[in-house]
Amino acid sequence: MSIFLDPIFSFVALSHFMVDVFNASRPVLLTYFGLRESQIALFSTIYIWASALTQPLFGWLSDRMGPRWLAAGGVLWMTVFYSGAIFFPGTLGLGCLIVAALGSSSFHPVGAVQAALRGRELMKGRETTSTSLFFTAGQMGHFAGPILTGLILASLKIPGMYILPLVSIPIGFSLMQQLQDNHPHPQPAQAAASHRTKAGLAFILVLMIVAAMQSWAQANMVNLIPKYIKDLGQSATIYGSMAGLFMGGSALGNVIGGYFADRYPKRVVAALALLFSAFPIFLISRIGWSGWLYLLVPLAGLGTGAVHSIMVVLAQRIIPGGMALASGLILGFIFSSGALGLLYTGYLAEHFGFPYVMTLTTGMVLFASPLALFLKE
Repeated sequence: MSIFLDPIFSFVALSHFMVDVFNASRPVLLTYFGLRESQIALFSTIYIWASALTQPLFGWLSDRMGPRWLAAGGVLWMTVFYSGAIFFPGTLGLGCLIVAALGSSSFHPVGAVQAALRGRELMKGRETTSTSLFFTAGQMGHFAGPILTGLILASLKIPGMYILPLVSIPIGFSLMQQLQDNHPHPQPAQAAASHRTKAGLAFILVLMIVAAMQSWAQANMVNLIPKYIKDLGQSATIYGSMAGLFMGGSALGNVIGGYFADRYPKRVVAALALLFSAFPIFLISRIGWSGWLYLLVPLAGLGTGAVHSIMVVLAQRIIPGGMALASGLILGFIFSSGALGLLYTGYLAEHFGFPYVMTLTTGMVLFASPLALFLKE
């Protein structure tokens, strides 16, 4: 695709990959540190909320001052504080990890808008496809992050984790160079803003419910699978790989979902993807440790991941205000709702077991699937 030859899109996508490598290493690191399920869920909730709840603010700032410093600065901010997280032991290191989440918050709404704008310009208006490719880059980071973290911890221990910040430094400065023009994001026309407002609260409510169920399902899988696999007697390499396989499937699903959502009604694509995801999630809840997990885990990621870019593009079209503000609002809601749900399911996993949580997760996606059909454009 010609969009990959565009330097702005390419470096925005590469930066997204790096940001989410940092984000995805968190559950494996916390598992390696010996935290319990409820502690992992609590800390992950704080981390995700620190990132999610500030995204609308960073999106609002980007609509007014341009993307350069918020996008590139977000990558470099994560680099510095992630380094602090692996340098300082105990509570101070965990505190640095939470502060690092603000870099992810700064980057995501800006990057999502840049991806959509490049798709409109270079792909004849196919912004869902370009947005899905942007999120796929991030999900490939989620795929690679746990695997790399597991391999590094198994062979080089904590000192080896400095490899990740060293790689991210040139990426952050390259993105700063590509966004040197720093044009503020376009504002919607008054007529378009009025039309969005008149679309009504019902659409936004349905969008929020579907997005929350999808996010909660993914949060359960990504954050609790490493601990579950470890409790089944597997090594850091194995449980890191399982979290990575889920996000690898999610990345592939994002591409597939974006492609079909630009050609068929987005609501139908979202509904079918969520319905499909219910089958592998339910089977995961039943089989325990098995080689079949190497197939079922990425299939679960594929189904839930196909919905993500659809939710963001619909929000950009319907929420009044600038595109980055809309992106920040929907991304902030998606991440924070998943984190809030994880706080509850972490408790359930510790007291009733991971299979119970997977059965509950199956019910979430089955509930969201028919609701998605009400997302009429």
